Amino acid sequence: MQVTTSMRRTLLAGTAAAVLFAGAGSAAAAPAAAPVRPAAVPAGAASAPVVPVSAPVVPVSASAGRLRPLAALSAERLATADLVAAAKWGTGSPIDDPAREREVLDAVAEQARQWGADPEATRRIFRDQIEANKLVQRGLHRRWDADPAHAPTTRPDLARVRQEINRLNTELVRAIAVSPQARTAPGCGPRLVVSALRVGRERHLDLLHAAGLARSLRSVCGG
Repeated sequence: MQVTTSMRRTLLAGTAAAVLFAGAGSAAAAPAAAPVRPAAVPAGAASAPVVPVSAPVVPVSASAGRLRPLAALSAERLATADLVAAAKWGTGSPIDDPAREREVLDAVAEQARQWGADPEATRRIFRDQIEANKLVQRGLHRRWDADPAHAPTTRPDLARVRQEINRLNTELVRAIAVSPQARTAPGCGPRLVVSALRVGRERHLDLLHAAGLARSLRSVCGG
């Protein structure tokens, strides 16, 4: 049976909602629109068909605006997975990097303490960010293995990519620090789903990256 665009849209929306609801608990508010920078994609990187998503209309509350940046920054951070995957492609470097992951988690926990945020909640959110990034990297490597013609032809400087990731980490910790009420209020899960769907639509995420975004937001709600 041929999968139509509308069917793909429905599947993506349902998948994102299901993943987010599974880990979002029952906490807070629907975000207002904010500009989102387009994702950087390495030269030669293949991408799945673009799937536009129509987000449902939900009333915007005062705390809603605190959730939108979390979804937008998570999507921006997730875009670096394409660059990391391209940097590691063909080098034999493993996608899992426990030392780097510990470094990131320790750094964001310390930033959280400095800004009055919950270090453990911040660690949980960033563990999901890291797992989402690896999910996309693995998906891209499988895609390139299956179709080498679409594999990247240039290798980004991994050190420079990590500098950008560190910058985004700092912005994301700040967004976590200013959103405790939004993240723990009733309704956080549904409103976070709406934010994710809107961000996915604006960034024209394919199915792989939409799944990654859903994975990255799993621990946002509930404190």
